[in-house]
Amino acid sequence: MNSLEGVMVVGLTGQTGAGKSTVSKVFLQNGFVLIDADRISRLVVQRGSKCLAEIQDCFPAEVITPEGELNRRALASIVFSDKVKKEMLNSIMYPYIMGHILQEIHRYAENGQKLILLDAPTLFESRADDFCELIISVIAHEPLRLVRIMERDSLTEEQAQARIDSQLPEAFFIGHSDFIIKNNKDRMNLYVVASEVAEKVVDYYREKF
Repeated sequence: MNSLEGVMVVGLTGQTGAGKSTVSKVFLQNGFVLIDADRISRLVVQRGSKCLAEIQDCFPAEVITPEGELNRRALASIVFSDKVKKEMLNSIMYPYIMGHILQEIHRYAENGQKLILLDAPTLFESRADDFCELIISVIAHEPLRLVRIMERDSLTEEQAQARIDSQLPEAFFIGHSDFIIKNNKDRMNLYVVASEVAEKVVDYYREKF
């Protein structure tokens, strides 16, 4: 479509607890606008939505609160310990999420925004990488990620480990990304490395588009 001429979508993904949110902020400081797949995933399961109704049909009653809202913790306890249930949930949610992502890409394009960062933890699983010109993955050593997830989400070690185990392996991210950002040091180091990558991506855009 003409509205997408000159638009570049960059995918940002990686391991849970690796520091993706910090990298996202750096890219916003370098002229990108953000599409947050996590925010969209919450939007599509709002009370009364078609997506939530499908989830209710396929999962136990306890995943829905008495007020008709999604009980995220109850759902997480199911899908992060059962690969089949996780795939079932993804098959329900991904079409709705992808539709919203496409809408936001077009909305940004129509408003003249040319550099779009798609922050998506399940970028590859949802096939959202098909929208992306470049892909950046943030990775970190597992013990560091385990501690970060426990602190961030108030989870037990077992719960945090289940989330780590449910993701794609590190080798997959390395093999399917244009840039890899390793976050095994402090926040300042991550900021410096992310800034260098952002500058390279902007240079790439200027040369190609």
